[in-house]
Amino acid sequence: MLSVGVPPQVALGTNKFQSMFGVFTAARHYRHSGLVRFREEKFGFIMTFIGAGIGALVVQQVDPKILGYIIPLFLLFIALYTIFTPSLGKHQTNSKISKETFFLIFGSVLGFYDGFFGPGVGAFWAMAFMSLLGYEIRKATAHTKVMNLSSNIISVIVFSIGGSIMFLYGIVMAAGQIIGAHLGAKLAVKKGIAIIRPLYIVIVFATIARLLYTQFF
Repeated sequence: MLSVGVPPQVALGTNKFQSMFGVFTAARHYRHSGLVRFREEKFGFIMTFIGAGIGALVVQQVDPKILGYIIPLFLLFIALYTIFTPSLGKHQTNSKISKETFFLIFGSVLGFYDGFFGPGVGAFWAMAFMSLLGYEIRKATAHTKVMNLSSNIISVIVFSIGGSIMFLYGIVMAAGQIIGAHLGAKLAVKKGIAIIRPLYIVIVFATIARLLYTQFF
């Protein structure tokens, strides 16, 4: 959208709108598969909701371009850590912190980041779930979608109030999101780490490349 001249705030708002349909479809599929229970993640949902709402308000007042230089470094660390830690997310392990502390910190921080900028937030959530709560990769992916859904809902509300969503384009993209999310979630549940891990690494590197290209070229 940026490449065809859509203003940054409108591109962000429209992207949040269409993305909401994809993460809802995926989260619903993961719930039916027993990988996530919405009622057990209420605190995380609420903290992410609050953080994302603040982020979406702030981004409409400032230029988020500086994040384009910083985020690729964090994503590169995540990609390399995943590559050189092959056991990460392979099996369920013990959590290192309580869920309340986890969601208080990451719901606020990653929620704000998703509302403010967004690229790579799924990778950050999945890494946090696997590293700190000990989730295996399918469960981490499922819970990531629930948190993404929370931040997308409040972001869409805020961007709508600010008049920063092109709904016609968003609806067309949402149709693709629903189809893709359904197929992707179904494949992830069926294949597990064998399909998620390599795709996860490829997508993180692709996101890094896109951010660097956008910033420098």
